[in-house]
Amino acid sequence: MLESVPIWMWIVGFLLVLGPLITIHELGHYLVGRWFGVKAEAFSVGFGKELWGRTDKHGTRWKIAALPVGGYVQFKGDMNPASIPDAESLEELAPEEKAGNFHHAALWKRALIVFAGPATNILVALAIFIGFNMIYGKVLPADPEQENVIGAFAEASSAREAGMQLGDKIIAVNDEKLEDFMDLQRNISLYPNQTVSITYSRDGVVSTIPVKIGSFQEKDQFGNESTVGRIGVSAAAPERVFEPVGLGEAISLSVTQSVEIFEMIVTGLKQVIVGDRSVREMGSFIKIAKYSGEQLSLGAPEFSFFIALISINLAFINLLPIPALDGGHLAFYAVEAVRRKPAGPVATEWAYRTGVAFVLVLMIFFTINDVVDLAI
Repeated sequence: MLESVPIWMWIVGFLLVLGPLITIHELGHYLVGRWFGVKAEAFSVGFGKELWGRTDKHGTRWKIAALPVGGYVQFKGDMNPASIPDAESLEELAPEEKAGNFHHAALWKRALIVFAGPATNILVALAIFIGFNMIYGKVLPADPEQENVIGAFAEASSAREAGMQLGDKIIAVNDEKLEDFMDLQRNISLYPNQTVSITYSRDGVVSTIPVKIGSFQEKDQFGNESTVGRIGVSAAAPERVFEPVGLGEAISLSVTQSVEIFEMIVTGLKQVIVGDRSVREMGSFIKIAKYSGEQLSLGAPEFSFFIALISINLAFINLLPIPALDGGHLAFYAVEAVRRKPAGPVATEWAYRTGVAFVLVLMIFFTINDVVDLAI
């Protein structure tokens, strides 16, 4: 039975997810900038009309704006919140006015200031995962020999059609060794309609066969639909045990979990670009609000995990080499490091303006996409 989450919970969940994550992201930029002596002229949570604001003793205008779908730090020397350099103003500055100007800071300082935003989002996710690992420990099978042993086949099973039998122990997918059934799911669910090589053991004999992953449309308890890959097997249910972990292992597990999520995001984006996955699975702030409310309704653990997932997504998106995003700035700094001088001011300005336009077009497209989906 599908569950319905009230709109007010969407709004609350959205504000509890994006509000803190955007603020933390921008604080990363701000704090590293302050550390390097760069002056911040404005720190805004949201875009558009200022609803509340105050100016601190350093001359920074702290404000909350009307549209809570982003935020920015505007450093001294920026033409606008996208940190586009004002080339004419920079050329006219007197030597004493260059102090505290972002674009007159050393290249490596500018790069670290820009990277600090995504880095703080990654640290937030790591902190949440570390907390989970410290509280719950890691899940292990009581009998490792029973892990990934096929206990049943689905009615439609490409694994059975390929010749696999009950009791076969799946060892690897595409030569990647599997630790547990979750590994198997990760290596299958993201790749519908693709053929993989599965290595398994039967009566002590190890074999490898090609298996085509089936494509299925599945809905969660809230009715959210997604395309997943399945080979139609379920594991025998071995007893599970929880093993406590120390801080060092918790950190290591958290890094692994974060990397796996990054890999999933990259894989999903590639599939959308080449047409293997529908663009409708991507979304705007409307879909984030919907998912936020749904996860909030499930309780604190689920909501905390969702915050970590969105935090990693924010870091990934911001690191894309699109002008006006953090990754675009870093790409320009890479060019500057190679050329030993900045890119031309006209080319730079047009690149940033094009990047801003591209991001806005994507936001409008995905917003319309979400509205259409909700109407359906």
